[in-house]
This record gives sequence, structure tokens and C-alpha cells, in this order.
Amino acid sequence: MGTDPLWSRPLWGRRDAPMVRFRFYGQLNDFLPWELRHCRFARPLGDPASVKDRIEALGVPHPEVDVVIVNGEPADFTYRLQDGDEIAVYPVFHAVDVGGVPRVGADPPQPVRFVLDIHLRKLATLLRLAGFDALLLSDDEQVAAVSASQGRVALTRDIGLLKRSIIRHGYWIRQTNPELQFVEVLQRFDLADRMDPFVRCMECNTLLVPVAADAVAERLPPGTRECFSEFHECRGCGRIYWQGSHYEQLVRVLERAREHARARRRS
Repeated sequence: MGTDPLWSRPLWGRRDAPMVRFRFYGQLNDFLPWELRHCRFARPLGDPASVKDRIEALGVPHPEVDVVIVNGEPADFTYRLQDGDEIAVYPVFHAVDVGGVPRVGADPPQPVRFVLDIHLRKLATLLRLAGFDALLLSDDEQVAAVSASQGRVALTRDIGLLKRSIIRHGYWIRQTNPELQFVEVLQRFDLADRMDPFVRCMECNTLLVPVAADAVAERLPPGTRECFSEFHECRGCGRIYWQGSHYEQLVRVLERAREHARARRRS
């Protein structure tokens, strides 16, 4: 993340209006129009504003930003823009050690817990399958409030939701396919080797507990008790789990996602 020597050079000549210039890096370009991606671009300074406000006005939600550099020096979100400022905005780069550079972003509390909006129901199911604590809520206000109060990472396809000021930890899901979304989350939060499968209810997120076959015999399909000996119960919604016909298929889904996440991390 070295300082670009061009930051110290005047990049425009005489002009009538005060201007600032931006450059966004990495995945932050996903939020910009094509013509503004991977390049410097100027914008009128306009009314006095914080760098956070101007970044979000350009479409980039603040939870996705990790480091802000203004005129070659680290700045926080409260910095007030001035005429001629050169702003570089960086996402989280796991492979890059930022050393002592002050960050505007922060790592979520460990172990990572999630809260998802209702449109990511299938992703929530996959996260729970892998053992991750993943709440699913139907109301955006609740998603934001729970993310803030419990330190959960808000996952959403709604960029506007991530711009809510109370959200500290959040991520915009780029993919639309649930399995690819799952890989994306594993890679982004370095979770490929932290999975603990089949310990949560895939429907309500509650941790499962072992239960004797006799205790749930009347709730099992015919013949199930004779074929299987180990059962787990969800004390939240009452579902019973065992290693049935879909077990091996689910294992393959998890292993496939793990390998894809590891491959993306290496690339």
C-alpha cells in the first residue's frame, strides 16, 4: 500500500470550482460505475463534508472500507474534505500487512457471527450447515440493530442497508448463486478451515443436542430408527437430525466450497 508519488503532483490546471480527487482499490470498485473503476477521478468539493459522507455518496458503504489515505497520510472517516485533496480508499486485504497504518475498518469479534437479510435465506442455511452462527431477519431495521448491538457481520445484497451509520461490520454479497455466495463469505472472512458442520439447526440456527432414539421414536419416519442410531434435536424448533440420504451430498457441498475458498485465497 505504498504512497503513489503522483499524490503530491498537481493533476489539473486552472479550474473554477474547488475539486477533490478519488481512487478506489480492490473490491471497492464493484460499487462504482464502469467509467470510474480502477482510475483516479475528480469531483467538485461542494458543501463541506466528511470523507465518509463523500465515499458513501459515490456508492461505497463504509463497512467495506478499511483504510483511507488523504494526501499521502492516513485519515479517519471524520476528516473534512478540502480543495485539492487526493483520497485513496482501500478495502480489507488479508494478504497485505498494513503494519501501523491506522484503519477506519475493524475486524469483527471472534468467532465471527452473522446476521443476514431475508433475501439470503439459502446462504444462511449453508452457513448454519457449516456450523456458523447466522441469524436471518426479515426487517432491515432489525438487521442493522442486531449487527450493531451483538457485533455481528451484516450480510446483504442491499447496499443501502450497509450505509446505515450504526453498522460497524458488514459485507455486500456480490454473487447471486447461494453456493458461490457461501464460498465468497468463507474467503472474505477466512473461514474455510473453521467449519464445524452439522452442529446447528439449518432452519432456526439453534445448536443441536444429542438425543436418545427412544425419546424421539414417535417423531421419526417409519424405519428410520432401525437404520440409524445417532440422532440430534433442535431445542429451538423441535426438528430431529440424523445422517440420512442427503448427508453425503451435504458433505460434498461443504468440501467443494472449502476447496474453492482456499483456491481463491491462493490466487
